This record gives sequence, C-alpha cells and structure tokens, in this order.
Amino acid sequence: MDLIVTLIVGLVVGAIAKLLMPGRDPGGVIVTTLLGIAGAFVGNFVARGLGLHAPVGWIGSILGAMLILFVYRLLKKS
Repeated sequence: MDLIVTLIVGLVVGAIAKLLMPGRDPGGVIVTTLLGIAGAFVGNFVARGLGLHAPVGWIGSILGAMLILFVYRLLKKS
C-alpha cells in the first residue's frame, strides 16, 4: 500500500516542486511528474535512513522532488 500512496503523492509532488522551482526544464510536464514520483521515493529512502519507518509525507516528498529537479537541471545544463 505504501508503494501506491508514494506513486499518487509523487504525481502531485512533481507539480508542486515545479511551482517552487520555476524555470525551463527539458521534457515538460511528463518529465516533471516522473521526477516528482522519483522525489517521493527519494524522500522515503532518506526518511528510512534517518530511522523514520512511516511514509515521509508531503514535505519530505517535495524536498526529494526538488533535489532531483535541481540535479536534473545541473546535468542537462552541462
């Protein structure tokens, strides 16, 4: 069940991360949504590494998505 919740939260989180980090990204909405899903997984992974065993929630997922979006922009820029 956590996997399904993470996927659904990731869809919304991708849009929120894009709003918090405006700018041109190659790939558009679909790539941003996929980055949001990946960010939700990164947020969960980091939370488990810190000893939190419950789903990390919205804030952790948004921070994970913003981190992935930042790295994605750095890689596409170079």
